[in-house]
Amino acid sequence: MDDAAPQQRAATPPGPEPQETLWLARGDGQRLAFRRREGAAPGVVWLGGYASDMTGTKASFLDAWCRRRGQAFLRFDYLGHGQSSGAFAAGTIGRWSDDALACLDRLTAGPQILVGSSMGGWIMLNLALKRPQRLAGLVGIAAAPDFTQDIRWAMTPAQRERMAAQGAVEIEGDGGCYRVTRALIEDGRRHLRLRGAIGLRLPVRLLHGMEDASVPWSTALAIADRLAGGDVAVTLIKDGDHRLSRPQDLERLGQALEELSSPARSAATSAASPSRQEG
Repeated sequence: MDDAAPQQRAATPPGPEPQETLWLARGDGQRLAFRRREGAAPGVVWLGGYASDMTGTKASFLDAWCRRRGQAFLRFDYLGHGQSSGAFAAGTIGRWSDDALACLDRLTAGPQILVGSSMGGWIMLNLALKRPQRLAGLVGIAAAPDFTQDIRWAMTPAQRERMAAQGAVEIEGDGGCYRVTRALIEDGRRHLRLRGAIGLRLPVRLLHGMEDASVPWSTALAIADRLAGGDVAVTLIKDGDHRLSRPQDLERLGQALEELSSPARSAATSAASPSRQEG
């Protein structure tokens, strides 16, 4: 999808070290809200979850972590999320992945570490397959690739009938009730990642709570098994939930980022043979 003219500015409510919310215009008249912190490489890009926004606990932790270390940081809201324009129900995995790709291409420079939470972990894999040469590593937090297909098979016959007739259905999930559209399910089938090998050889760290009621922790093992590269580590937190936002969970996130940010690892990643790249 083509992107239009550059970002416009909007004020951010006052707070400790306030950051300005900026806007990235998209070619279809929509615009994405983002906040960016300049700094050293590798930068960190936050990819939020389904129906979340860029002001959550983990995104704020990453902003503070990057500020202390002097690393660049980017966070943004997908179409229909947070401060971005557009209807949430109009979003799909493909569209939200395109949003993320536009932000990576237009708002960052140099090597980046992608941090994807829940649905953001699926989008993280989509981006990595598109731009492997731009990345120093991946960190997944309760990563949920293929979750739309899992929702499809988990629906009751009545829900399937309602979706067929009305094009959408309400699904109970962690944190509330969500409207799931037929377009989301159908588009998700075009981006499935756990039905075959994932041709990436980047360093990957996967964090997953074993008390996650939304995404089974076996998903992290499935991702690790399908990744082509060998530098993949899975951390299972026995008492961790889906959000992994407790202080001890955030500390583990910081440790994973610190490891992937080390100069020696970044140099080794740059020298490695490139992963498969999609157009």
